Amino acid sequence: MNIAIIGTGYVGLVSGACFADTGTNVTCVDTNAQKIERLQKGEIPIYEPGIDELVIKNVKDERMKFTTSLPEILNDQQIVFSAVGTPPDEDGSADLKYVLQVAKTIGENLNHYLVVVTKSTVPVGTAKKVRDTIQAELDRRGVDVKFDVASNPEFLKEGSAVKDFMSPDRVVIGVESERAKKLLTKLYKPFMMNHFRIIFMNIPSAEMTKYAANSMLATRISFMNDIANLCELVGADVDMVRAGIGSDTRIGRKFLYAGCGYGGSCFPKDVKALIKTADDNHYSMDVLKAVEKVNAHQKEILFEKLEKAYKGQSLEGKTIALWGVSFKPETDDMRESTALVLINLLLNAGCRMKVFDPVAMDECRRRMQVKAEKENSTLPLDHILYCKNMYDAVQDADALLLLTEWKEFRLPRWDVIAQNMKRKLILDGRNIYDAEDLHQMGFEYHCIGK
Repeated sequence: MNIAIIGTGYVGLVSGACFADTGTNVTCVDTNAQKIERLQKGEIPIYEPGIDELVIKNVKDERMKFTTSLPEILNDQQIVFSAVGTPPDEDGSADLKYVLQVAKTIGENLNHYLVVVTKSTVPVGTAKKVRDTIQAELDRRGVDVKFDVASNPEFLKEGSAVKDFMSPDRVVIGVESERAKKLLTKLYKPFMMNHFRIIFMNIPSAEMTKYAANSMLATRISFMNDIANLCELVGADVDMVRAGIGSDTRIGRKFLYAGCGYGGSCFPKDVKALIKTADDNHYSMDVLKAVEKVNAHQKEILFEKLEKAYKGQSLEGKTIALWGVSFKPETDDMRESTALVLINLLLNAGCRMKVFDPVAMDECRRRMQVKAEKENSTLPLDHILYCKNMYDAVQDADALLLLTEWKEFRLPRWDVIAQNMKRKLILDGRNIYDAEDLHQMGFEYHCIGK
C-alpha cells in the first residue's frame, strides 16, 4: 500500500515512520525544503524517544522517503494523510489555512480515487470544507474523479508517541463510505492483530472526539489544581485527597496530579478551539472557560509562592534556578509551557535566572530570542544563563524552582545543592520531593496543595 503524509512535525513524522515499519510505502511531504533535506540526510528535526532509529531504519529499507512536492507523488498514493499545523488564531479558533491549502493542491492534481484523511486536530465541520475545496478544484478542471474524505484524529502523547502509535488504546476514524472504511481498516490492521480497537463513526463525531478527550483531561488537571489551592488554605493534603478520590473506579487515578499548570501543543489550543466552536454556535462552554482561567493562574503560582517566601521584599537582583523548561518530560516542546510564563515574570521582577533542561535548552534560547525580536523590546536576555547541568544551575541561587519532572531531577544530591545555594529555598511545581526529608536537611520547601 502506498500512502503520503503531509507535514513532518510530531504527528506526521511519527505516523509516517510507524506506518512504514509495518511494510507500508510512505512518502512524507513538507514545504520546508530545509527540513526535508535534513530528513533525507538522516537528521531528525524533532526530539521524540525512538523516532530517530525508526526513521533511519525505514529509510534504509526504502519504505520511507521525503519530498517537497505533493503533485509529483499524489497519483501514486491510495491514502493521503493531512498532518499539517492548525495554530490558534487570536480569537482561539483553529487556523485551517494549511489544511485547506493541502486540499486545494489535491484537487488541482488528483486523477484517481483517493482517500483524503485529516489527522490534524480540526474543528467539527472541517472535513466538509476539505471536501468542498477538493471538489471545487475538480469542477474547475472539468474532471470527474471519485474521492473520499475521512477524519482520523491522533491521540499521541509527546514523549511516548511511538509507543502510543504502535500500540494504541483506540483508533478513532470518521468515514462516509464503505470503500474508505475497508481501505483504512487494511492500513491499520497490523496494529490490531491481538485486539481490534478501531472505532468507526461519522466524521463530525470523530472531529469532536479529539477536542472532547483533550478538554476532559485538561478539566481534570485544572480541577485538581483548584482543589490543591484550596487544600493549602484549609490544611488538607492534595496527595491524600487524590488517593482518596482516585480509588473510586468512577473517577480513576489518571490526570489527578496537582502542579504548576498544563501546557503543550494540544490542551491549551484544543480547549480554546472548542470554546470558540461553541461560541460560534451560540453556546457558552462555561466549564472549559473556567478550566482555562484556572490554568492561566496556576502558571503563576510558583512566582506567587516565591514572593511570599521573601515576605514582600523586592526580588530584584535575586538569582533563581529553574529545573526544566519543556512543558513535560521526554520532549523539547515548550509550547504554552509554564516556564515561558515564569521566565517573563522573573525578568519583569528584575531576577537573574540559571536554567537547565536535559533537552530543551536550544529551544528555550530560540524562543527567548524570538520574543525579544518580536516585541522589539529591551528584554534582558543576558539575565538568563543556560547551564551545563542541574548542579551548575543551583550555584549561588536564591531559590530553586522545579517546573518539569524529568527523571534526573527526582533524586538529586541534596548535600551538593545545600552547599552551593545561597538560600536553601525549594519551590516544587510538580510535588515530586519529600517535604520532611528536605526540612531535615535544612531546606525551606514549598509545593502545590500542602
